[in-house]
Amino acid sequence: MRLIVAGCEYAGTTTLASAIDDWMEATMGARFALIHDHYKVPHTSGHPDDTTPEEREQIMALSPKLKEMVQRHSIYYHIQPGSFDVPDWLVIGLHIEDSVYGPLYYGYGQDGKPHDRKVVSRQVERAIMRFAPDVVLVHVKASPEVVARRMREKQHQDAVLKEKDISMVLRLFEEAVSRSTISRRITVDTSAQPVQATLAEFMKKMEPHFTDTDRLRILTHRALKAGGLPAATERPRE
Repeated sequence: MRLIVAGCEYAGTTTLASAIDDWMEATMGARFALIHDHYKVPHTSGHPDDTTPEEREQIMALSPKLKEMVQRHSIYYHIQPGSFDVPDWLVIGLHIEDSVYGPLYYGYGQDGKPHDRKVVSRQVERAIMRFAPDVVLVHVKASPEVVARRMREKQHQDAVLKEKDISMVLRLFEEAVSRSTISRRITVDTSAQPVQATLAEFMKKMEPHFTDTDRLRILTHRALKAGGLPAATERPRE
């Protein structure tokens, strides 16, 4: 299962990604090797991000040119052919997130400027679709009121989103997803339901996009749990 999970900060992208990972373990007997969730400056690396406060200050002090370079190099690093040698790949935000926050908050990637994020996004998606045509873009939405409430209840460390910009940022994510050339898409709204209900909605919409490998692992794991197949470590009886 290869997924790009994107949406406004506080919409619930990281929470949903974690729930999907748990579902995979319970249903397929596998987890994502890594969940890449480091495309919001100054959180640009690590699993999880282990940059120190001093290092984050240094990243924030970089010029727009250098911030752009760090993000662009990180994005391209994560879409190399080797990234797709395994059947599972999950990134949160990636180029969709960067195309919203870079021009809005960090001074790079604006329309018609060097490394215009609309242009970069098309280049990124061409590479992804070449090596992983089965990738699914998951747009996670929430209402402006819910995003604002979550922001006030639990402020993220080095939060990117400004409360005054919530409606605009939600619209920018909508536009970024609409521009995407990735044809396999799912939209889930976390506004009025707990994470397990959101996960159930995601799974229902994801079902047509499961690969043959996904379906085989689900069936195999189900048979193993039911005792229908010997465990992988069990020696055959003579």
